[in-house]
Amino acid sequence: MHIHDVRRLIQTLVLVLLGAWGSEAAVGADCVSPSSDVVTGTMLRAGPTTQSTRLGTLRPGESLPFLGSQASWYQVQQAGGSSAFVSKRWTQIASCPPGEETGASLSHTPAGPAVSPVVAATGGGPTPLLSKDHPVEWWFVFKFNSVAFPGCGAGAAHPASCPFGGSPKSYSDGQQFVFASSESPTLKAGAGCAGTSEEDPIGATYDEIYNGRLHYAVWNDQFKGDPNVSGCGANCNSPWGHSKGLVAWDDSGNGIVMQVTTPSWPGSGNQEHPRQSDGNTLGCVTDDNVMFSQHFFALQLTEEDLVKVLRALKNASVGTDPGDVQIVSNGGPADVQALVAALGHQPSSSKEPTIDMLSSGVRVISKPSALQVPPWQLVSGLLGSVPLRVASWWTHPAINSTTATTSIDCWNGSLVKPGAVDIATSGSWEGTDFGLKGGTPNGNHAKIGVSTDGGSSLAIFGDMNQQGALSGNCGSSQNGRGGLFFVVQDSDLAASITSLIAGSSAPAN
Repeated sequence: MHIHDVRRLIQTLVLVLLGAWGSEAAVGADCVSPSSDVVTGTMLRAGPTTQSTRLGTLRPGESLPFLGSQASWYQVQQAGGSSAFVSKRWTQIASCPPGEETGASLSHTPAGPAVSPVVAATGGGPTPLLSKDHPVEWWFVFKFNSVAFPGCGAGAAHPASCPFGGSPKSYSDGQQFVFASSESPTLKAGAGCAGTSEEDPIGATYDEIYNGRLHYAVWNDQFKGDPNVSGCGANCNSPWGHSKGLVAWDDSGNGIVMQVTTPSWPGSGNQEHPRQSDGNTLGCVTDDNVMFSQHFFALQLTEEDLVKVLRALKNASVGTDPGDVQIVSNGGPADVQALVAALGHQPSSSKEPTIDMLSSGVRVISKPSALQVPPWQLVSGLLGSVPLRVASWWTHPAINSTTATTSIDCWNGSLVKPGAVDIATSGSWEGTDFGLKGGTPNGNHAKIGVSTDGGSSLAIFGDMNQQGALSGNCGSSQNGRGGLFFVVQDSDLAASITSLIAGSSAPAN
């Protein structure tokens, strides 16, 4: 046995003999602390799996006595005597700081395991993850198209297997991505292939849901037949909402929402109810849904937030089926269950948009299908006529850029007049240009916007394309469909996205 292992064994025996972990420290004891690349913290869990109960967060500057090691996990001693497990990926072992060997407390923490603001806000519920056991309040991912940025980030090879189902496809994949989060709101390049492992935000967060024990609802207007959605079939066309994403929550109603812009993904909310005829991993789906640029946005939710999001989903007429356990597993608080059960039966007849503030400060907007107005002009009006620059799927029937004085006949008298909406048709990242039009290989299927007034610092993540009409056939394309928008007010994030989508613009009406 190695001398280091012998020392740890002796340490453990001494700690056991101490029983209640009194004030006498074991000489030379080891402690576990977050590694240098952890900014917010790393999860403490009840067992050595990502599906086990969360007990809190070990934050930078804190440490806990080491008890043992197995596979990818360290076992540590919490204050009060109970043990917990923490991922080796985000931690390191070193000699305990003076006074820390007994496990009486975490550094800088009066008593009990430290709980990060993210975990505290949701009572330990699910949270967005930047990677395995790396929680944040929100994250945003922009995945580039396969022409301008082919393959995977940092020169990584595409994975040989598909962790959420399916098999690698022969189409030219484009899964390089940049990301930002509540922890670090300026965009930076990600490594590997987006959505294919626990080491990227999409894969880690989806794994938490897909391989977990959460209630969930998945919606997509383009499931491509797996599953067929009751009431609309293989795809949910107008007047169903043009909306894609999933929401998952625990028995207390604390949850997470992930907005996606990928047709035919995800098509299942849990590995116990997998897709029947298609893959369920990005790059492993029959439909080449990684050809174009896409965006993804994840946000933690309290129970009150979850209720607001579910009401917005209903108002937007999202395509889902509460009777199909592949995409909906209902449960939790009674009010949540009632709202979930009301989804997907028929398009809403509402003509009233909604805008709600969530506990995080993020606003969620819903556009109902029956309110037949240009979608991003609606967002501008609801946000106080703020001028916007928007990148979406811009193709026929195209709504061109508009100014604050552009005549919009397809409008509703109860709405505030919108500000200018500038349509981005190209962007760049680190010297490489990429297209932001729809329908071309070097194209874009993300739906993102930023305010351009120089003061409001808004970043907006939406479902809806800038297609439809300013006059004439007011039910055309996206005018006649519903959708969601999440509005984040953050100057660093807004500046970073502004730079990403800076470039040419569509002509103005």
